Amino acid sequence: MPNYRADRMSEDIQREIAAILREMKDPRLHKGIISVVRCETAHDLSYSKVYISSIEGLDTAREAVKALKNAQGFIRRELGVRLKLRYAPVLAFEATDSIEYSANIARLLNDIQYSEPEDNGENEE
Repeated sequence: MPNYRADRMSEDIQREIAAILREMKDPRLHKGIISVVRCETAHDLSYSKVYISSIEGLDTAREAVKALKNAQGFIRRELGVRLKLRYAPVLAFEATDSIEYSANIARLLNDIQYSEPEDNGENEE
């Protein structure tokens, strides 16, 4: 039987952590554009894994993860208050390079688009 509650809670946690990130004053979180890419929550809602990415690269994302691990108690308490949870899930933060990877793919596709010769109807049979 599918567990839709965990999926909804993952989306809520992702949205609220992104909002908490904007409010935090740690300089490691404001070096560049930091984004919460994905959140996976266990079916019993006791554990949540949050993936953090940065457009500047994996090193910036790792610095942000260090800052988030230091503020894990604060973030967990804020989640409990904002989502009105009796027990807030234990948070695990992990750095990923998905934003940098997707920006690189977009750049490659853009280069291919402009480097292809235009077809002006010269291939008529």
